[in-house]
Amino acid sequence: MVANLRLALFDLDRTLLDGDSDLEWSEVLGAAGAIQVDQVRAFHADYHAGTLDIDAFLRVQLAPLAQEDEPRLYAWRTEWLQARILPRISRTSRALVREHAARGHEVALITATNSWLTTPIARELGIPHLIATEPERIEGRWTGRVAGVPCFRGGKVVKLDAWLAARGRAWDDVRESWFYSDSHNDLPLLERVTHPVAVSPDPRLRAMAESRGWRILDLHASANRKLDAQLGPIPANRRSASTS
Repeated sequence: MVANLRLALFDLDRTLLDGDSDLEWSEVLGAAGAIQVDQVRAFHADYHAGTLDIDAFLRVQLAPLAQEDEPRLYAWRTEWLQARILPRISRTSRALVREHAARGHEVALITATNSWLTTPIARELGIPHLIATEPERIEGRWTGRVAGVPCFRGGKVVKLDAWLAARGRAWDDVRESWFYSDSHNDLPLLERVTHPVAVSPDPRLRAMAESRGWRILDLHASANRKLDAQLGPIPANRRSASTS
């Protein structure tokens, strides 16, 4: 099969979203007494330090799905989306997604945050494909466990390959690829694509991006600028130093 797929992949938290969707969700749950917010904040500190125990974190994050009534969960999710998430999505983020779609690229959101939370965000952004951590659901009920591999670090590569395989494709079919992320935790996928882009990167990723000549963007602080002033043209042919 000829490699003809052009794929644009976007991380969510602190990339397309100016903030962290899961932490905002935990604040909603904490206000309702359904979770200990301090515990979640400690996990997020570990994430930024590169020491997160993803399995321990997901046990805490997914527990409310199994413990709370679904109508209450959906009400909380609606509150979270309207009050805490939509105001954090800049016009520049939306425009970048539209730019890739207009060029005929296959666009996907790829995130460690679970799919129950991120499905409405992907829909709001007009992104047709979501690759995320999947909460386990058996006989119509959430179990509080993960189904399959968490979409985190190297797990993003595993989940991406599975997503391609489910469509009868493989990575060899991808002619050109972009991945936008803020975090050093996403290096396995950033190092795989032809166009890695660091978005408001953490210090470790910024140092890596600068040393390798990767593009660095800010989608949030200058959200009111025109897209071409903020981003410039998306490069068509440049490969990263790691793939050259």
